[in-house]
Amino acid sequence: MPKLRVLSGSEVCKILTKHGFVRVRQSGSHIIMRRQLTDRSITVPVPNHSELARGTLKSIIDQSEIPKSEFMT
Repeated sequence: MPKLRVLSGSEVCKILTKHGFVRVRQSGSHIIMRRQLTDRSITVPVPNHSELARGTLKSIIDQSEIPKSEFMT
């Protein structure tokens, strides 16, 4: 199984935007992205760092409900 790429916060935001997320606001070094669904909304904080730790990236993937393959090499 391929490993997760090392991504920056802005690269993750681009992937989230491609899947319907919108930048709502920024609080310090964290960009808050939100996707509105019919019955609920999904909010994901993304650290605006040059490299995200793999654990942080896995958490973002779980919260966003986007397939893991979008973040692979």
